[in-house]
Amino acid sequence: MPLVIYTLLRLALFGAALGVLYLAGLRGWLLPVVAVVVALTLSYLTLTRPRDAATRWMAERAERRAAERAARVDVDAAHEDARLDEELRSDR
Repeated sequence: MPLVIYTLLRLALFGAALGVLYLAGLRGWLLPVVAVVVALTLSYLTLTRPRDAATRWMAERAERRAAERAARVDVDAAHEDARLDEELRSDR
């Protein structure tokens, strides 16, 4: 959820920059280019907390996914070991 909030705030900054630059008289292909640069600069300077929250959320999500993946690998390995042990016992 923090990632969505951060993204929406960045889009709002872009929209505001686009509107202000348009009202200031900037037109053509240069308008969105300058608006992107202004929005990126403003988001870097003003959205520190939401950016940090989004970064924390993504890191926690990556850790959870890695732990889930490791747990699945452990279950698969245990199942495979049990099958091999069963086959070895039946060969004797």
